[in-house]
Amino acid sequence: MKENKYDDDIFFEKYSTITRSINGLDAAGEWYVFKDLLPNLNNKRVLDLGCGYGWHCRYAMEKNAKKVVGVDISEKMLQKAISMTNGNNYIKYLQKPIEEVEFSEKSFDVIISSLALHYIESYEKIIKNAYKWLDGKGYFIFSIEHPIFTAYGNQDWIYSREKEVLHWPVDNYFYEGKRNTIFLGENVVKYHRTLTTYLDILLKNGFKMVKIIEPKPNENDMDLKNELRRPMMLLISVIKE
Repeated sequence: MKENKYDDDIFFEKYSTITRSINGLDAAGEWYVFKDLLPNLNNKRVLDLGCGYGWHCRYAMEKNAKKVVGVDISEKMLQKAISMTNGNNYIKYLQKPIEEVEFSEKSFDVIISSLALHYIESYEKIIKNAYKWLDGKGYFIFSIEHPIFTAYGNQDWIYSREKEVLHWPVDNYFYEGKRNTIFLGENVVKYHRTLTTYLDILLKNGFKMVKIIEPKPNENDMDLKNELRRPMMLLISVIKE
């Protein structure tokens, strides 16, 4: 059974109150970098894996994409996405685990995924599918939590007795697999992989690297000093050879 934390009433309510849920892409700290990785979306067929509220789907439509499909496991997420899409029939939302969704070969020109793949155990299956679903020279652009961020598991700083931030823990880096983390005060399962695993699986399945970015936080981040002490996210852009 795939974990569907976002349909838990308490967790979803908490998620709905965070800044990026309220203010959208401009409130997402990595968006200023992510959007620059996207190719020209005009007349393109776009797939968003783990679309959540549908922010990226609507952005693609604003950029004149020909077809947009958003996939998410969460009914609550998609209900919110549909309500915010204002009846735009050019965007199709599918409630399905992204490991199980199926499309025909060469169905899309661009596939994107924002902060979803670290929730997925079967990463290589997603990569194989993305390659199959993309037409020639199609782009796959995705963001994940950085392996340094996911390695230890608890995803929090080490503090002094006086509650001052001492350092970020990195341990068990080469032991890949499930991590039980706390997000928004709730238990959430994520999956840790090394940087080598993320990149090598892309290469061996036919993708060519375009760009890899460890985005720095925005200058308006309230905890900028500490956020610059370790990477939180990793952005990867590849193209189908």
